[in-house]
Amino acid sequence: MHAWRAHTFGSPEVLAWEPVDDPPLADGQVRIEVAAAAINFPDVLFTAGAHQVKPTPPFTPGFEVAGVVIESREPSLPPGARVAATLPGAGGYATHVIAGPRTTYALPHGMPFEDAAALTITYQTGYLALHRRAGLRPGDTVLVHAGAGGVGSAAIQLAKAAGATVLATAGGEEKAAVCRALGADVAIDYLREDFVAIVKDRTSGRGADIVFDPVGGDVFDRSTRCVAFEGRILVIGFASGRIPAARANHLLVKNYAVIGVYWGTYSRNEPALTRRAQDELYALYARGAIKPLLSAARPMADARAAMAAVASRATTGKVVLTTR
Repeated sequence: MHAWRAHTFGSPEVLAWEPVDDPPLADGQVRIEVAAAAINFPDVLFTAGAHQVKPTPPFTPGFEVAGVVIESREPSLPPGARVAATLPGAGGYATHVIAGPRTTYALPHGMPFEDAAALTITYQTGYLALHRRAGLRPGDTVLVHAGAGGVGSAAIQLAKAAGATVLATAGGEEKAAVCRALGADVAIDYLREDFVAIVKDRTSGRGADIVFDPVGGDVFDRSTRCVAFEGRILVIGFASGRIPAARANHLLVKNYAVIGVYWGTYSRNEPALTRRAQDELYALYARGAIKPLLSAARPMADARAAMAAVASRATTGKVVLTTR
């Protein structure tokens, strides 16, 4: 097999395409020939050594893939099965990966590998955040930040599928238009508009019931000004680069909650829950309620350039690497 490997932390340019020994399978594992691997912003952090999980070099980024089982020691996933898999220790930017049954999902008939690779982590994150952590109800108003990004685009679709009113922020009119196309009722260009004022105006001063925030920094700080009484701010990540601090006195007076959502902990500690979430996501996909926004499908050979584009926020939705 071959894989993109980093022997030191840094930008995507540190990656090198190298031959790697095929590791043996343990009981319950499958070997997957990778057809598509999704690029997530955490892959950029992982390569830079700035992710919550800091690998030991040499390492290979890539947390989610889709492909075909070519060797199996798990009866429920025989050779030839079309699957998607998440990889807790990364390794997806490769020709082959090994995955376990807890995080490997048989694909619905006809689902393209590109969609399958992009439908797991971001959509599970959005589903668990909105439904399990925030208790989303039909009629709620949901403010989604970075709505044209990978996890934000998933959150828009999932909130609309659940009957919510969605306001989404994005940088620039082109990305705002992407949010509208995904179903957002209101798209806010934060480069020239004040999302706090718009949210208050659109909710008659009440504010958003749920704020979905993968950005952090100033965006979090300002979101506390437009979250509703008994609202919930979902902390998804810190793409801005600054980890904000919640003001406990403001939480007390306004009676809202700040709720952390980290997919990796659910994947490790509650695999049955993530599997139920994935089953529901596949059902929503089959009904046409959700579909990953793919801004590009690029050859695996372009991994470094594709990662750099994601790191620069020049893309919308997800970028996937393909081997076919």
